[in-house]
Amino acid sequence: MNTIKFALFAAITCCSVSAMAQWQWIDAQGRKVFSDRAPPAEIPSKNVLRSPGAPTFSRAAATSETAPATTQAPAAKPAADKGVDKGLEEQKRKQEEQEAAKAQAEKMKKEASRQENCNRAKQAKATLSSGRMLSTVNANGERGFMDEAGRDAEVKRADAAIASECGPMPEAAQ
Repeated sequence: MNTIKFALFAAITCCSVSAMAQWQWIDAQGRKVFSDRAPPAEIPSKNVLRSPGAPTFSRAAATSETAPATTQAPAAKPAADKGVDKGLEEQKRKQEEQEAAKAQAEKMKKEASRQENCNRAKQAKATLSSGRMLSTVNANGERGFMDEAGRDAEVKRADAAIASECGPMPEAAQ
């Protein structure tokens, strides 16, 4: 039992020590790099996100310990990467996609509403044109029958609704 506790303690201790000695930086391609060694000399100090040890970080001391001194100038970043925050651009792209999807959904909703209105107008015209007696309710709540003038007026309204709802969707409404 004691050997299991000792082995567990040793494993936890080793893991915590190795976790403390981690370097983290952003490389030239914009990817996060995790390592137990210091970043190369061409990585600018502003791209080093985490370093092991003291909070004050000396690049000169770290690079002289891990790599031989070089006289090369640091590699220039591509012009496209200057001033570009990849996370912000990704967030902006996602927002634009959401807005486009929202606009598409709204367009589909309008088209479905137009189709339903078209079907109702056609059904109303068919009912009005059937020649059967149709009842109506007036403002006082009394039931009466539709006369020919009222029927003609309702047929004209149904025709206007069919013309506006059943044709192609106007560009301004899209």
